Amino acid sequence: MKNLIIIGAGGMGRSVYNIALGCIGYKTDFDIKGFIDDDVESLKAYKNYPPLLSKIDDYSIKENDVFTCSIGEVKTKKMICEKLKEKGAKFLSLIHKTAIVRLNAEIGEGCIIADYASIGADAKIGENSLIQSYAVVAHDCKIGNYVRIDTHCVCIGGVVVEDNVMIHTGAILSHKVTVGEGAHVGAGSFVIRKVKAGITVFGNPAKYLK
Repeated sequence: MKNLIIIGAGGMGRSVYNIALGCIGYKTDFDIKGFIDDDVESLKAYKNYPPLLSKIDDYSIKENDVFTCSIGEVKTKKMICEKLKEKGAKFLSLIHKTAIVRLNAEIGEGCIIADYASIGADAKIGENSLIQSYAVVAHDCKIGNYVRIDTHCVCIGGVVVEDNVMIHTGAILSHKVTVGEGAHVGAGSFVIRKVKAGITVFGNPAKYLK
């Protein structure tokens, strides 16, 4: 049995805990050991959660430990996860029992596929990416590493999302659109053309936000 440690004990960390309770393999392949977070008071006001074990850098990795990261800001998430990997950390992919994962879909290490998310046929998702509740990643999409796709987003067939991208609530990416590395797509946006690396777009149709 693996022992799952959740990185981050804020609101998203508590949400990931609740997602993990409904994931494939809970209580058969893994149990939840607790959280690590630099804010040692982050769970003080909340009941019914496992313990906060230590600050992130202070945690000593044990033999059966596996990790998942709840940090929402993808650059920070990558920095923390890569640092833990250098210390030998292994990351577990969490797939909720209500999620739909179609034929030949590939999901990388450390991903979180939340409740009622849909991953289409032959889609590929890189490492440590987050697909929130009710998000759709359609057939043949290619999603990079450390990507965050928020709730009710839709990536229509053939979309390419490169590494370290954040796609906020309710955004729609049209057929075969590419979103470049490190870009942000604002909430409720409709993306109909390529998004350049490192920029933020917003609106319907989505335009560069200065």
